[in-house]
Amino acid sequence: MKVKIKQIDGIALAGAGDTNHWVDMDGPVEFGGHSAGSRPMELFLMSVGGCTAMDVISILLKKRVTLDDFQMEIDADRSEKHPKVFTAIRLHFIFIGKGIRPKDVERAIELSTEKYCPANAMLRKSVPISADYEIIEKTQD
Repeated sequence: MKVKIKQIDGIALAGAGDTNHWVDMDGPVEFGGHSAGSRPMELFLMSVGGCTAMDVISILLKKRVTLDDFQMEIDADRSEKHPKVFTAIRLHFIFIGKGIRPKDVERAIELSTEKYCPANAMLRKSVPISADYEIIEKTQD
């Protein structure tokens, strides 16, 4: 796997991987940026969330669980001193649909966070990652 990074202007950058989809990154104006893209550490959390979310959705689809919607919220604590690493990460899954069983959701999250998601596997060696979920029962079509 390879990623390339190109400077746009100042510290505004664009990055692309093997799929050649470009992602904008930028920093605050006071550090030479334009605030025109996501910060690299935000992308880091999005990567962990995206990796885990794709696993969980895929596992639930294999279990024939129908989701009307799915959302995920991720928040993290960072150290106050440089290099300001993450000190805790919390994953919150939100499943919306009819008849979604907690045991299916719990198993899907467990398989992703413990076995399948490489981003989660790398990070949890250095920072605690917790996960919880909520199921919102859809009552109407």
